[in-house]
Amino acid sequence: MPLPIAAVLERAFALWRTVGLLGPLCLALLLLVAQPVAAQSTPTEVSQLRLERNEDGVFLSATIKFDLPPVVDDALAKGIPMFFVAEATLLRDRWYWYDKPVSNVARHMRLSYQPLTRRWRLVVSPTPVGNSGVALGQSFDTREEALAAIQRISGWKIAEPSEVDPDARHNVDFRFRLDVSQLPRPFQIGAVGHADWNIAASRNQRLTVETVK
Repeated sequence: MPLPIAAVLERAFALWRTVGLLGPLCLALLLLVAQPVAAQSTPTEVSQLRLERNEDGVFLSATIKFDLPPVVDDALAKGIPMFFVAEATLLRDRWYWYDKPVSNVARHMRLSYQPLTRRWRLVVSPTPVGNSGVALGQSFDTREEALAAIQRISGWKIAEPSEVDPDARHNVDFRFRLDVSQLPRPFQIGAVGHADWNIAASRNQRLTVETVK
């Protein structure tokens, strides 16, 4: 009989903390027999993407729509942080070969729930959170507020003025995903091939020559 998601997460969390090296194998087996009975969540999509080009560079604003599957919600409630990554690549058109990447930037986001304060914490960094570099943190009273901060990106600088050739055409590849590679090892193994952990979307858009003042 399929195991409820809550029961699977409860066992996985216990294994992660107490079983040690056997945890990954046991977790993988548990997730293989677990079949979620909840309704399928709305597919992740980049519903809006806006590019602005001015004398200071190229800026991106986006809205990403997604629901957190129950398995992800349960993990967050048990103190397991989730990591999201937004990436943008500026490409210059080349008629004779593949388009040339001229700029690539990333936005790493770490979402966690703090049971003692019952608040949500979001840390944003241009490099994986925890590595050296600049990271900005913000706290929220509700899960919805924290998710809204992840789902809306405004005025993100993705390229310097010098990286845009005024005589060439450019487009931008934008990608968003849940980064399971930063989860604890047992959860990484359990997430492989499991649809509930697949939060990802992408969109490509032409950069116009219009200058925003």
